[in-house]
Amino acid sequence: MTQTIAPRVRILVLLLLAVTGALLAGAAPASAHAALTGSDPGQGAVVDTAPTQVSLTFSEQIAVSDDAVRVLGPKGERVDKGDPANPSGTTYTVRLLGGLPDGTYTVAYQVVSADSHPVAGAFTFSIGAPSETSVSVSAQASDDGLIGGLYGIGRYVSYAGFVVMAGGAAFVLACWGRGSRVRAVQRLVVSGWLTLTAATLALLLLRGSYTTSGAVGDVFDLSLLGDVLQTKTGAALVSRLLLLAAAALFIAVLFGAYDKREDEEKQDLTFGLAIGGTVVAAGLAASWAMSEHASQGLQPGIAMPVDVLHLLAVAAWLGGLTTLLVALYRAPADTPVDRDAVQRFSRLAFGSVVALVVTGVYQSWRQLGSWSALTDTRYGQLLLAKIGLVVVMVAVASLSRRWTARLAEAPAPAAPEEEKQPAGTGKATGAEKGGDARAAQLARQRAAMESARQKRLRDADPNRLGLRRSVLAEAGIAVVLLAVTTVLTQTEPGRTEQEARAAASASSSSASTGQGTGAVTLNMPYDTGGENGKGVVTVDLDPARVGDNDLHLYVEGPDGQAVDIPEVKVALTLSAKDIGPLPVVPDRITTGHWSASGVQIPMTGDWKIEVTVRTSDIDQVTVSKNAQIG
Repeated sequence: MTQTIAPRVRILVLLLLAVTGALLAGAAPASAHAALTGSDPGQGAVVDTAPTQVSLTFSEQIAVSDDAVRVLGPKGERVDKGDPANPSGTTYTVRLLGGLPDGTYTVAYQVVSADSHPVAGAFTFSIGAPSETSVSVSAQASDDGLIGGLYGIGRYVSYAGFVVMAGGAAFVLACWGRGSRVRAVQRLVVSGWLTLTAATLALLLLRGSYTTSGAVGDVFDLSLLGDVLQTKTGAALVSRLLLLAAAALFIAVLFGAYDKREDEEKQDLTFGLAIGGTVVAAGLAASWAMSEHASQGLQPGIAMPVDVLHLLAVAAWLGGLTTLLVALYRAPADTPVDRDAVQRFSRLAFGSVVALVVTGVYQSWRQLGSWSALTDTRYGQLLLAKIGLVVVMVAVASLSRRWTARLAEAPAPAAPEEEKQPAGTGKATGAEKGGDARAAQLARQRAAMESARQKRLRDADPNRLGLRRSVLAEAGIAVVLLAVTTVLTQTEPGRTEQEARAAASASSSSASTGQGTGAVTLNMPYDTGGENGKGVVTVDLDPARVGDNDLHLYVEGPDGQAVDIPEVKVALTLSAKDIGPLPVVPDRITTGHWSASGVQIPMTGDWKIEVTVRTSDIDQVTVSKNAQIG
């Protein structure tokens, strides 16, 4: 396709490697596409007493609505009260009902990240000890069903419409001014405008259901639409519609008054259209940048202009390529795509590729941050696929160079002299001799036959045929490339995915060691029935794992003061494996404090820890609680 791309491929590759290495070497932490980075209680944690609230911490600010965070009891009943609160920016809390019984509780959340994407998940924690529960809460988000699929298609179609509209107009203005009179090119650009407008309206209607219920019936819910209009994404979609109105005026001038101007006037109009078209196209591109990945995370003030430039470069390259393909196949015989137009597009395409490399490397560093994220995350894997497609496109473009050069050396064959009579002669003669209708019809048929003959001669040129095939191959790759790019914009960035993994790993480690302290702490009220027979016994088991453990036991009276009692005994039982009771006799250390070291726990499981408290010769009671060991 391009004459100048092939000799410079090596420069592009070296630039890509150098800039990528420099940026990834100095990566700093950042996030986009919110991820759950912490919770209290932690995921899988076993707490001794019922918490009064559940807190969720995300990597960035999120939007929450009614039922955004739900806490379900062991039997599936709601145990939270009130809407989520936001006391510290990225930490969201929901209060719980009082007097919750022991058992396993499920926390389910569905929120919208600041970069417009729904985020959903679920985890469990236990009070006292884990319990069997039939509660099953899916972490499926509202974007995973039919509405999510339609929304994804709408995003792809909107990108495609923008690329065709903006790139086609740029091709006509910058490369092939005569193309403004070609009906096929006009239809292509107008189709791009119609596609983008229809997709934007569809996204606006789907947005409410996409971020909440995912139900088809909510698509036309006016209250949801009103809520969407109050969000950043809703404002971006409305802004896009307003800019499309300005784009319609631009297209009308480009394919109307522009072609009718004289050369001097056309130059002035070309300059005005170029400035106005660039402003409108940049505004449309900004409607994506202001509401997606670029608007959140590291350096948003730089990232958003870079994202706009990236999208404009994509449009100029892929949209111009599509217009060139249509022109090569559908342009009439009297308005062929000449070698100068192809060469001008060659230079435009090369500049676009350079801009894509520079802006793409910056975006990759920003969303990945490390080499490992390229292969360990879905975002990185999709990015590698996108890079591979770009490399293939550039390679195919280098093959097109020979066809472009041969077009310059060997123009299409001309028609024989005897067949070059003006196609309209018969019509004029017929009109002069009385306006014979049949003569006029024959003249039109001759003109159509002559046009078709000239098109066959033009298309028979092997150099033009080779160029058409290579451009068609590039366009096919471009369709796949645009699909991968669309999926990338909806995929959790590699940085955030790795942050979420690290948070989940830390939470899992914390849960296995007993609330992050390496110990399990159990508080058990007791009442022996005698005088001074009430109090609380606290058992600390450290590290609460298989093997040797240290056990500390504290006895306090109703006033919270340490008290001495005649005797305490401990026994451990794993009922699921018929192990125990294993007796433990702690030694008294000081008032209200007993200790035992080297307490052997043979295997993991849900162990029952029983404490026998004797407050007099005849008054004693045994209390117990379960603890997850290992």
